[in-house]
Amino acid sequence: MAGAPTGNGDDTDGSGGLVAREQSGDNAAPLSITEISNLLKRAVEDRFGYVRLRGELSGVKRAASGHMYCALKDEKAVIDGVMWRGNTSRLSFAPEDGLEVVASGKLTTYPGRSKYQIVIDSLELAGEGALLALLEKTRLRLDAEGLFSRDRKQPLPFLPKTIGVVTSPTGAVIRDILHRLADRFPTHVLVWPVLVQGQGAAEQIAAAVRGFSQLEPRSGISRPDLVIVARGGGSIEDLWAFNEEVVVRAIAECPIPTISAVGHETDTTLSDFAADRRAPTPTAAAEIAVPVRAELAATLEDYGLRQKRAIQRPVQLGRERLAGRADRLPASEALLQPQAQKLDDLAERLRRGLRDRAAHGRERLNAARLSPAVLQRGWREASQRIAATVRLMTSLDPDSVLARGYVRVIGSAGQTLTDRTEAAKETALSLKFRDGALDVVPAGRVAKGAPPRRSSRAKPKAATPGQDDLFG
Repeated sequence: MAGAPTGNGDDTDGSGGLVAREQSGDNAAPLSITEISNLLKRAVEDRFGYVRLRGELSGVKRAASGHMYCALKDEKAVIDGVMWRGNTSRLSFAPEDGLEVVASGKLTTYPGRSKYQIVIDSLELAGEGALLALLEKTRLRLDAEGLFSRDRKQPLPFLPKTIGVVTSPTGAVIRDILHRLADRFPTHVLVWPVLVQGQGAAEQIAAAVRGFSQLEPRSGISRPDLVIVARGGGSIEDLWAFNEEVVVRAIAECPIPTISAVGHETDTTLSDFAADRRAPTPTAAAEIAVPVRAELAATLEDYGLRQKRAIQRPVQLGRERLAGRADRLPASEALLQPQAQKLDDLAERLRRGLRDRAAHGRERLNAARLSPAVLQRGWREASQRIAATVRLMTSLDPDSVLARGYVRVIGSAGQTLTDRTEAAKETALSLKFRDGALDVVPAGRVAKGAPPRRSSRAKPKAATPGQDDLFG
């Protein structure tokens, strides 16, 4: 075979042969990949047992197991990093791409990919600048979701019966709030004690805000009409729990109106943007929550006086107008004198008229001569008028001709019938004779209350006396 080594195949020049053979005095025995990987792992871990690295986070992702994988980079180099689940749960912020951080841990290698990496025990932001950058990034993201929109803001109750306070139960904040509420308007206060900084503070604050909104009447604890989330002043790290997304979302979604009173006037947290109202200090939150009772009493008293004056003013104006019009009226004597004079004149005319009428009647009476003939003439004239009226009535009486053989036909309603068509429509008729009336029925009709007629084939019976068939 061309090119194949000849002889016994010894590679005397060390350039390598077809089959690897150990040479005498050779101390560089070949290593397996696992062996060299373990050697590298030990060397790296021994040399860099614990390090702190500063860099920018990149490619941050969380596995389903809870572990976090990322990369730390600067302008010229990149190193992989991993943070196990137990440590990620203790993080005080949410790692994101682009944040500058300081990672503490140990360097090691990952033989599966022939890479070296840092196993991160703790992760911190690299200075306040990085913290502020994270804060601004979170603010912009939540603002884009509408959590800080003015349309979500609720009006605060004018006079809440119960106020819920989320704060530390041992600090000066709760004492300041209670003292100011007692001075202004004593109100029932429910305190939900929480941590206000450190590990787990954000989760406790969010749980307290949601807990107030979930109170039911049957629990025996009245649901607050207003919630105050408060903390004293401090550094941006001390106040960081109130910038956590879980707290911001809890405040924004709270159905109860909320006041954020975190830090001093110059301190600003994301909770201030999410709350319905921001107070510069916890004491100011108490002042915003309730009015001053003494001022309310004075205002009510002033309203009462104004209402009384408003009611009395129309009456007073009416009296003034009435008095003015009464002053312009003439005296009663001036109004009554013409009428009194007219009355006197009419009374005098009446007396004269009565005297004249009596005198005229007396003269007529004296002139008339009363005699029996005059009275008899009047009586005869009246008697003749009455006799003529009686004769006329007798001649017009429909029953006056019954003695001459006439009969008057009377309908069921008592009316006199003069037409055969009208008589045929009646169910019963009455014939009035000179000596009495006879009830009859028209042909083809059955009298009311009479038994039904028999068939034409039956033998006819004699007519019932007293009721004949007028048209049969």
